[in-house]
Amino acid sequence: MLKHLIRIGAVAAVLSASHTSIAETWPEPSRPIMLIVPAPGGSGTGDTIARVLAQRLKKELNTSVIVDNRGGANGNIGAGAAASAAPNGYTFLLSWAGTLAVNPSLYRNLPFNPQTSFEPVALIADVPNILVVNSSLPVKSLQDFIAYARSHKGELNYGSSGNGSSMHLAGELFDRETGAEMTHVPYSAPGTATTNLLANDIQAMFQLVPGIVGQVKANKVRALAIMSTRRSPALPDVPTTAELGFPSLQSSTWFAVLAPKGTPNDIVRRMNVAINNVVADPEIVKVFTEMGASPLGGSPERVASVLSADLVKWRAVVKRGNIQMQ
Repeated sequence: MLKHLIRIGAVAAVLSASHTSIAETWPEPSRPIMLIVPAPGGSGTGDTIARVLAQRLKKELNTSVIVDNRGGANGNIGAGAAASAAPNGYTFLLSWAGTLAVNPSLYRNLPFNPQTSFEPVALIADVPNILVVNSSLPVKSLQDFIAYARSHKGELNYGSSGNGSSMHLAGELFDRETGAEMTHVPYSAPGTATTNLLANDIQAMFQLVPGIVGQVKANKVRALAIMSTRRSPALPDVPTTAELGFPSLQSSTWFAVLAPKGTPNDIVRRMNVAINNVVADPEIVKVFTEMGASPLGGSPERVASVLSADLVKWRAVVKRGNIQMQ
């Protein structure tokens, strides 16, 4: 019995030493960390945030952090690739609410499960949707727009970057919460939708702040409300839906880093600390806020909590709108 216990203790010691060695030597300075982004390079806010983060993580971790763009299928291809990667601390996923919290309700067969295929690491930033309208529309406020939409059911068109996108679901949420009945017009890119908004081919958009802040400041479109509980530092004069009396009318895209399931907890925690250091840096805070993103950070458990709540929220919106993807 004594020999048996000694043998068990020896094995445990070896395993413990091995685990400690992995945690203490990670990351190896000569081995780059891949940060998979499930969107094409230069395609929008997620790619921008990923590149800002990767540049600063290089200093925090003393190794290269490479952004690996894997676009396609509304983020499913990139997320699937990250889910199947080796859980060794050298592959992470930087994704967002749409892919992780909405796609499970839109697609029947996903190459990943947002809650079981990954180890949550840290939240990066949050970008709210903003309701903007063509300047010729006879409305000056959110209340005006709601009244106008109710009295012109089926006549107003709002554009988005595609079926199931954040902009689309924000519009569906708006219809559900206000009783409006607008027509959704999906585009293949948010820039095209914005161009058509300026031309009055569509009358409204639930854009993400970074994609429309320039046009708002140039008075090319009219901003009515930020779909959040707090104002955007990029557009501080635009009121929120919460302060205007619609606390349930909230829609935003959060960005988070996750690791393949099975990545050692010590590595997850070390990456979490590194990310929190980056998003708390005054220079990074300035970059994010100027583009309309609010830095977040926090624990891995916070990622899991936010994800769980949004899975429930957007499932109801998708069901009500009868939205389905192939």
